[in-house]
Amino acid sequence: MYTSRFQTRQRRGRALDVASAACLTLLQPGAALWAQTPAIAQATLPSVTIQTSRNSLLGEASTASEGVVTQDQLEARTTYRPGELLEAVPGLIVTQHSGEGKANQFFLRGFNLDHGTDFRVTVDGMLVNQRSHGHGQGWTDLNFLIPELVDLLDYRKGPFYAAEGDFAAAGAAHIRYASQLPQGIFSVGIGSDGYARSLLADSPKLGAGHLLYAIELYQNDGPFVVGDNYKKINGVLRYSQGTLANGFNLTALAYRSNNYHATNQIPLRSVQNGSLSRFDAIDQTDGGQSSRYSVSGAWQRSNEAGASQINAYLVRSDLDLYSNFTYFLDNPIDGDQFNQKDRRTTSGVNASHTFLGHALGLSVGASSDTTIGLQLQNDRIRNGLFNTVAQRFLSTTRSDTIRETSLGLYAENTTRWSPQLRTVAGLRADRFVFDVASNNTLNSGKSSDNIVSPKLNVILGPFNKTEFYASAGSGFHSNDARGTVITVDPRSGDAVDRVPGLVRAKSAELGVRSEIVPGLQTSLSLYQLNFDSELVFIGDAGNTEAGRASRRTGFELSNYYKANRWLTVDADVSFARARFRGNDPAGNRIPGAVEGVASVALAVDNLGPWFGALQLHYFGPRPLIEDNSVRSASTATLNARVGYRFSKNTLVQLEGFNLTNRQASSIDYFYESQLRGEAAPVADIHFHPIESRSLRLSVVTQF
Repeated sequence: MYTSRFQTRQRRGRALDVASAACLTLLQPGAALWAQTPAIAQATLPSVTIQTSRNSLLGEASTASEGVVTQDQLEARTTYRPGELLEAVPGLIVTQHSGEGKANQFFLRGFNLDHGTDFRVTVDGMLVNQRSHGHGQGWTDLNFLIPELVDLLDYRKGPFYAAEGDFAAAGAAHIRYASQLPQGIFSVGIGSDGYARSLLADSPKLGAGHLLYAIELYQNDGPFVVGDNYKKINGVLRYSQGTLANGFNLTALAYRSNNYHATNQIPLRSVQNGSLSRFDAIDQTDGGQSSRYSVSGAWQRSNEAGASQINAYLVRSDLDLYSNFTYFLDNPIDGDQFNQKDRRTTSGVNASHTFLGHALGLSVGASSDTTIGLQLQNDRIRNGLFNTVAQRFLSTTRSDTIRETSLGLYAENTTRWSPQLRTVAGLRADRFVFDVASNNTLNSGKSSDNIVSPKLNVILGPFNKTEFYASAGSGFHSNDARGTVITVDPRSGDAVDRVPGLVRAKSAELGVRSEIVPGLQTSLSLYQLNFDSELVFIGDAGNTEAGRASRRTGFELSNYYKANRWLTVDADVSFARARFRGNDPAGNRIPGAVEGVASVALAVDNLGPWFGALQLHYFGPRPLIEDNSVRSASTATLNARVGYRFSKNTLVQLEGFNLTNRQASSIDYFYESQLRGEAAPVADIHFHPIESRSLRLSVVTQF
């Protein structure tokens, strides 16, 4: 959950009570997720609908690196997997190094975010990142997402927002599901590599509200020698009443995938010597299954004096994952396959209240709004790491029961000192309590940690449709609870050092946002982000690895151009310089740290019955080792869509992915592995290929 920085800027008498979430989003640029954010006060004006190409954030945003992506913009994008919806965030790369049932890999602002560390993601207020996870800290599995139900995506970058807590140092994205659909949807799709998908969704009126339901059936094999056999069933049930300003909803989500196969990263040497194809694997017994079930509720009320909101959730999730990344390095007889299990129940409550009103008495027209908020989360976790062969149990490396509880309190004040000067100042305090019961009593115990994070944003403008920003703030990410109490390595028995529960990040940013050119929205941000340490829990080994302090410096340029009534262009480019701080003979590069990212997306509509899109993504080369002696190659993909509307309610569309059929990597690593028959370990690049060219045809009927 988070409370929007826009909520405090709604002035008395300016608010409109609108008929739908989409209308309110357009009327209130940058509006945050209704399940999380107090909306504006109701007035007596009639419902209206405003058509616009994109929400303008001039006079509303706190930084140049935040934005809102509407449902129409999301629908114009091609997405191979649900998590790629997040690539609507400029500079963000979403990829995969394993089977489709696994959480994606994320890259942003010079970070290899692994499966989600330092990039916070919520869906209707529920934190998706999982703490102290069996595979990796911040595990963010978005396979339960149904793209057609996403009504809004609100993103922000850097630790400059008081409502953003754990995992948000690099950025955050908040996804809102719709409470009502304009029409029912029935969609059927087939495609290359065993792809098939069907979706049924509608939101009929029920009593004083609406009952939204959706069910999705999905399968995909991918281009691999042994197919993914990824099958999932997804369901949504939501009852809602009222508006975004004054209303509530109750929601149940259910997702399950069973026994999918995973083609994990493979050694480059095996492909180069011809013993392995690009889409083959060393261990063909890798794979897993996962599930996620949740119930949640949200309530909000607003009037001319202020706005309140509360949302609560309960999530039950399971992961049973089998992987082998080093083949026969540790166990020359049976191989190195391991099993990671994670079963957890997560509960959370988030609440905030915004005091709207004129204050300070400093000058005529000066106003000040203040938001106070609380975020409480508790995780009851059972996870373990086990040695296996062909998914058969061999031995236990470690097994743990974890209870992790956090409380975050924050306050944020927005003051408009004059028509061209405003400030957004915030203060956040967090406390985490960790309780670990391990199968090895030497790695059991309790610990706690606290952190206080100040934030300040100064905004000048708008001047001639141009606004300037200066921001400074600190944030944090939590470390795995097991690392805070560990004393011995679970494999070797050697003594190891404990790590702090919370790691501080500090950042500064300068930015500019302009709409001076008709139809063009441009933003530029220059930033520096420092981390005290890049400590991570190594799920494959069951221990904590200490990293050095780091610094990232870079820029992001984002452009959105509405050329005419039928063509829009998105063009983004970013670059980051990531280095460990201090000198070390091993080198100062951060392995896997993304450097250059660029994308261009063209969307065509209103050409009679035809519509389409073209999307180019560039993922630049990266250092794979600290001394920069080994680097990955760049990856560029071209995706497209073309569609035809037979009638107002029926359309057909064809999507194409990797149209140039490039043989590139979705991700690269450099480490030692040993194949059967090799006399010694070999340091090599290990990669997962991007999917070969594929097509998907779908028919959509609205009713």
